[in-house]
Amino acid sequence: MRSITALCFSLGLSLSTLACTGEGSPGDGASADDHAGWRDLPAIAGGPRQEHGVVALDGKVYVIAGAGGDGLNTGRVEVYDPGEDAWSEAAPLPVALNHPNVAALGGKIYLLGGMVGDFPWTAVGDVLEYDPGTDAWTELAPMPAGTERGSAAVGAHGTKIYLAGGLRSLSEAFQDTVPEFSAYDVATGEWETLPEPPEPRDHVGGAVVGSTFYVLGGRANGQENVKDTVFAYDLSAGTWSTRAPMPTARGGVAAAAEGGKIYVIGGEGNPAPGAQGVFDDNEVYDTATDTWEVLAPMRTPRHGTGAVAVDGAIYVPGGGTQQGFGLTDVSEAFSP
Repeated sequence: MRSITALCFSLGLSLSTLACTGEGSPGDGASADDHAGWRDLPAIAGGPRQEHGVVALDGKVYVIAGAGGDGLNTGRVEVYDPGEDAWSEAAPLPVALNHPNVAALGGKIYLLGGMVGDFPWTAVGDVLEYDPGTDAWTELAPMPAGTERGSAAVGAHGTKIYLAGGLRSLSEAFQDTVPEFSAYDVATGEWETLPEPPEPRDHVGGAVVGSTFYVLGGRANGQENVKDTVFAYDLSAGTWSTRAPMPTARGGVAAAAEGGKIYVIGGEGNPAPGAQGVFDDNEVYDTATDTWEVLAPMRTPRHGTGAVAVDGAIYVPGGGTQQGFGLTDVSEAFSP
């Protein structure tokens, strides 16, 4: 098994950036006003986490799988309760993986594929269902052979979970971004192949607003190939269109829908000096007007995390504080 140090070297990080166990900091001498609307939450109780899934269910925030504090894949599931301002632990997954595709639908949580291995990583097609009533995971029929992937854009509508793009494999030399678009019906257990998006993406944001599935930012075949594109799929018409681009091209973003808007937070691929390859950007897309607004940045720049909305606030737990690996247990919330 590989340590965090080994993983950092695999991802091309130098000794000078080998801060793979430290927490991030606001940096740049920023004042509290520069991060208006953001507040600190208790750190993830089980320690640093990166490349995990984040969903909201019954008013709570679930942090699912990913790379843990030892830099190895984990199946741990931790739960933040905003009302109690405290963390607890739910039943772990039966498999340890990173870059999971996760969604909450119909009172349950679904995991549809992810990536395994120490490094390089390879996609698997495991399908799992979590019932909070029994605190148990159930293994369902896997994804169709050849469609396994992690790090896809994910959205849910009706009884279906949508997956656009993703990664089939990731190594130091090669990243296999795929264009597949498919839907899983939680009521029937059936998969449906849908028209591919205009371009392949991974480490990409996804959200459904109304009857439209949005695919925001991300990258294609490499950390440096970050994108500002926004693709929209009309779930009724079955067609793709292109919308106004993001103000900042980013991969490894966190995205959450709230009140007809989509918040796209953080990311990777920042070339600015001193940024360690990570963004603190917080930009919101208004689906009604097809326009973007730049909001107050995160206190701790991060990528490789997720975001969810609960009672009007956007929660962003964990992530990486430098390009590649830089796991942190920092958790923050933004109130628009």
